[in-house]
Amino acid sequence: MTFTDQARAARVAARELATVQRDRKDAGLHAMADALLAASDDVLAANALDVAAAREAGTGDALIDRLTLTPARVEAMAQGLRDLAGLNDPVGEVVRGWRTATGLRIEQVRVPMGVIGIIYEARPNVTADAAGICLKSGNASLLRGSSSTINSNRAVVAALHTGLEAAGLPVDAVHLVEGGREVTTEMMQARGLVDVLIPRGGAGLINAVVSGSQVPVIETGTGNCHLYVDAAADLDVAVEIAMNAKTQRPSVCNALETVLVHADVAEEFWKLADVALSGAGVTVHADPATRALVPGAVEAVEGDFDAESLSLDLSAKVVADIDEAIAHIQDHTTGHSETIVSEDAGAVETFVNRIDAAAVLVNASSRFVDGGEFGFGAEIGISTQKLHARGPMGLAEMTSTKYIVTGRGQTRA
Repeated sequence: MTFTDQARAARVAARELATVQRDRKDAGLHAMADALLAASDDVLAANALDVAAAREAGTGDALIDRLTLTPARVEAMAQGLRDLAGLNDPVGEVVRGWRTATGLRIEQVRVPMGVIGIIYEARPNVTADAAGICLKSGNASLLRGSSSTINSNRAVVAALHTGLEAAGLPVDAVHLVEGGREVTTEMMQARGLVDVLIPRGGAGLINAVVSGSQVPVIETGTGNCHLYVDAAADLDVAVEIAMNAKTQRPSVCNALETVLVHADVAEEFWKLADVALSGAGVTVHADPATRALVPGAVEAVEGDFDAESLSLDLSAKVVADIDEAIAHIQDHTTGHSETIVSEDAGAVETFVNRIDAAAVLVNASSRFVDGGEFGFGAEIGISTQKLHARGPMGLAEMTSTKYIVTGRGQTRA
């Protein structure tokens, strides 16, 4: 089946899904979860082939971590589908409504977008998450994973098709798009067949889709996430947050990449943090003031403070005050997730008001910036743009709206 054939079949499926009631969609999500668990051995065997190929190709540990599935991760994928079934259906929700002076009743109502194309790298769990979110929000999905996960994605989609078929829903609601780079180009040029594209991956992929697509794009972004430790921070809390945000899973976009520490507490903070971070294998790339406090730190070179390392590398700098911290973040942020640790309400208010990012956190780890943690069940990705959707994108973000205007024969004068 060519990509055009897939896209046309998806459009037919999308028209059907647009009118499917919640109970049938939820039954489909549960059936997809059941089928995924039943096929767990096949999925893990297929994933093992992808992981072996990645290791043979010399792929870095961060990417291999994103690529790898385990029994627990497959169970989490299935649970994500079940969690979606438990959420409210956004389709048909009245966003706002009012009556005009002429007696017209106007309602803005959520509706599916139609056919959503997702172009993503590694992370085969995205295949199930994206398919589930699109189904629940009444959309068909065209899933363009990377070649590094082709075996995993085939096995996952085969299981999802089994679930859709068992639930009596159109199998064409979920398509795995395969082929070379020319197919990605086809997706980006498929205006009229694809309603929106969502790139999810590294900066190169995202920039290529944003700059080359003729189809509207919801831009996700890389995560150069900062933590500012204020003079009024609880330092034990600051260390715990830094450890969690950097080491709990360093290969993801909401992991910590840079820590900025107020000069008044820098020495005390690093006495605590250096022991914890070095013990976890973190390499600190630091400015001179931090290197004087952290014996094992290496010199920060040009580009370190702009890098999304996705590894156990952490950039660090001592700042004179909150203004310098905010200025540094403003100069280097990717607009993803920025954190302050402070017990000073004034400092918190200043930080929250002046930092422009999809998520601003106060005394909490940036690892919470995630659709599942936000209660969305799962997520398509984290948008760093400012149009339509920003932050973790769940069900509501996969809908558009239309206006329903109801009258009693009124005509315009």
